Order: sequence, then structure tokens, then C-alpha cells
Amino acid sequence: MGTITKALTLLNHFSSDRAEIGLASFVRLSGGDKATVRRHLLELEQNGFLEQHPESRKYRLGPAVLRLAAVRERSFPMRSLVAPIVDEMAEALGELVHASLLQGDMMSTVYYADPQVHGTRVIFDEAEMLPLHATASGLAMLAFGPEETMDYAIARNRESFAANTVIATSDLRDLVRATRERGYSFSDQYFTNEIQSYGMPFFGLDGVAIGTIAVPVPKARLTDALRDRIIERLERACAAVTGSLGGRDGRPADGGDKAKGAAPLTEGPTT
Repeated sequence: MGTITKALTLLNHFSSDRAEIGLASFVRLSGGDKATVRRHLLELEQNGFLEQHPESRKYRLGPAVLRLAAVRERSFPMRSLVAPIVDEMAEALGELVHASLLQGDMMSTVYYADPQVHGTRVIFDEAEMLPLHATASGLAMLAFGPEETMDYAIARNRESFAANTVIATSDLRDLVRATRERGYSFSDQYFTNEIQSYGMPFFGLDGVAIGTIAVPVPKARLTDALRDRIIERLERACAAVTGSLGGRDGRPADGGDKAKGAAPLTEGPTT
């Protein structure tokens, strides 16, 4: 990992619940030595990616992040495009819905909505990077995204997150193959225990997936009826995003009726 990458990776430790981070915490979170981490923080601060609280001396995201986010949104308005679609879908389903984009060998959340109508909710951190091998978002991207994404997922050491996280390469290939055949992904407690998720891609001009929309649901609440509604809404939402981007659906035309081919609630390896 290069010096620039190591410095920028420090930014990934921020989240809604961790908006300010001190030097000692950065050292612990990154696993780096104190002198190196301090040097990277100073460089990020000098370039506006971080700023330091005058009293606590903790670091928070700086103005450069806001400036670049604004430039990105003006030139490629993904967040403003998906927000109303995700909001409508979450309201209709009564479940949390999130849209993510491919970032290297992970998925990065661009927007999410949670109607908060249930006592039992999915805990979701929009700042958390989503692994390709262990999430519905990642599996949908592996199946329909750039070819090199599968190489990323196979080459890296696959971390176990929950009871059914897929580790073996053969199991991962089987999951990706099944996702391609159905046109959507299904994650049965791969990333979080007691959570099952469905995901579907949206596409760019070349018919290659550039992002996904996913719906995680507590296993105890995921009935067949809710599953069918989720898949129907995913189809509509991803078609709307793809259309707004001027893209084309890159899934096989002979995939059949995706909703009728829905995955059973118990599907998935138990490795």
C-alpha cells in the first residue's frame, strides 16, 4: 500500500457516530505507528482534507471534502438522482434501502433511507465500506460489474463477518453464478447475523453495472410476500436509475421472470 493510499485510507475511519478522531484513536484504528500516522494527518490537514478542533485537538473532515463532493455531484449527480428513488422505495416497503457505488474492491454507500417504522431495525452506517464477497450489494456488483471486480474478490483475503460469510472461492463463484441467473443477489447472514438482504444493479452506457440498490431486512420479518415486493421494487428502482443515467440493462435477456425466480429464504452456504 502506497503512502498516498495509507494517508487517504485514514479518512475511511470517520462515520456518523465517529465524526471526530484523535491521534491515539487513529493509531489504534489504522494499526500504524504513531509517527507515520501523525505525518499523514498533518499532510491531510495541510491540504484541507482534515481540520483539527482547537480545544480537543481531534480531527474532523475538512473543507476540501465538501468542495470535491460538490464538484462530483455537479458533474455526476448520483446522490441527487438516487435520493428520491430510494426515499420512495423505502417508504413503500417500510424497510431500509441503500444505494452504493463501486470503489476499488469495496462498495461505498452514496445514499440511504430508513423509514423507521419497525421496532426491530437494521443498524446501518453509511460511512462503512461494504465488502464485495459478503453483502448483497457486493454480490450484485461481482455478477454484473467490471470483470476485474471478481479478480479483486478472489485475490484478497476474505474476512468473515457473520455466521454464513462466504470464504471459499468455489462458494463465491457459485453465488455470483446464481446472481447472474436470477438477475439479483441474495445475502443470508453473510455480513450481519440475523439479516438477509436483496440487491440489484443499475447500469451505465456500456451495460456494465456501476452501482447497486439493496434492501436488508431482519430474518424474522422477511416473509415470502415481503421478498416479492422487495424484488419488484428493486426492478423498478434500478430501471429508473439506469434510465436516468442513459444506461442499458446488462443482465441476460433470457433471465426470465426475476420475481418468480426468487431465492428461498433459506438459500446460501452455511460456511
